[in-house]
Amino acid sequence: MVPMEKLNAITERFQYLEARMAEGLSGDEIAALGREYAELKPVVDEIALYQRLLDDIAEAEAMMDDPDMRELAEEELPDLRLRLPEIEQSMRLALLPKDAADARPAMIEIRPGTGGDEAALFAGDLLRMYQRYAEARGWSFDIVEQNLSELGGVKDVTAHVKGEGVFARLKYESGVHRVQRVPETESGGRIHTSAATVAVLPEAEDVDIQIAPGDLRIDTMRASGSGGQHVNTTDSAVRITHLPTGIMVVSSEKSQHRNREIAMQVLKARLYDLERQRVDSERAADRKSQVGSGDRSERIRTYNFPQGRMTDHRINLTLYKLDQVMNGDLDEIVDALTAEAQAAQLADLDA
Repeated sequence: MVPMEKLNAITERFQYLEARMAEGLSGDEIAALGREYAELKPVVDEIALYQRLLDDIAEAEAMMDDPDMRELAEEELPDLRLRLPEIEQSMRLALLPKDAADARPAMIEIRPGTGGDEAALFAGDLLRMYQRYAEARGWSFDIVEQNLSELGGVKDVTAHVKGEGVFARLKYESGVHRVQRVPETESGGRIHTSAATVAVLPEAEDVDIQIAPGDLRIDTMRASGSGGQHVNTTDSAVRITHLPTGIMVVSSEKSQHRNREIAMQVLKARLYDLERQRVDSERAADRKSQVGSGDRSERIRTYNFPQGRMTDHRINLTLYKLDQVMNGDLDEIVDALTAEAQAAQLADLDA
């Protein structure tokens, strides 16, 4: 049960913002107040709905003492009480702190881990899984940098995903994905275990990350193009190094100008993600539990091909529909992860 004092404080803050915005303030101030007002309005609407229902229940209970109104109260009360848990849960979800990055596009980076050629092939399978998921949700999925192995696997790949709620749906994919299957190159039929690492980074905006020109070293290099697909080598590849952190980004498309844009976009996303991880780590110290979404070394999921099984280790979810999962049917997994994260937040809210 959320304390009524907390609900009243939120409503009072909303009313204060409403009054201040009616005073005719300067552009910057009205914009800042407007953002907070827009964020609070759906929350206050849910609180108002919840409080009206409580008032209706209290009024109906009082009518029980009136012989003339008792029959009507007995008719209304069960329906009102039946609605209460649903309305309260909806309000509590609205009260949860919003991740400012949830609505943003995302960068997905996939790299093979242990397992050699088989790990690279699995990294390619994960890439296709996310491509199909994006397609099913109507998102755009653009590969901005890709290096392929000799067997057609992925040495490393970075993709840019745009659409509604992209980061909110993909943010729990970050971590180590493990596969158990018989590799195509295995003649003895033995099951091998390999892994690939996925990192999902929210796209950074210019206001998020300010980079001083002196913090960058930009080099141009000779490259054969994305994934070795271009026959003629060029000097268009760009490598940008962020000196304070040592983060290095390379882009090797045909256009040097486009490579600078891509590399800076990826660099800003990585720096923004680094800052988010730092803040999340500080907050996590006060949390009792959380669904992992930032630790790149955490083994989050196993894909067992012989048994057709996918297991997400963070929430002990096992699905026996691996073919559908690899074809981009991820909504059941994403919904379960989101629900678990919300449950942890709700526990903190009630604490």
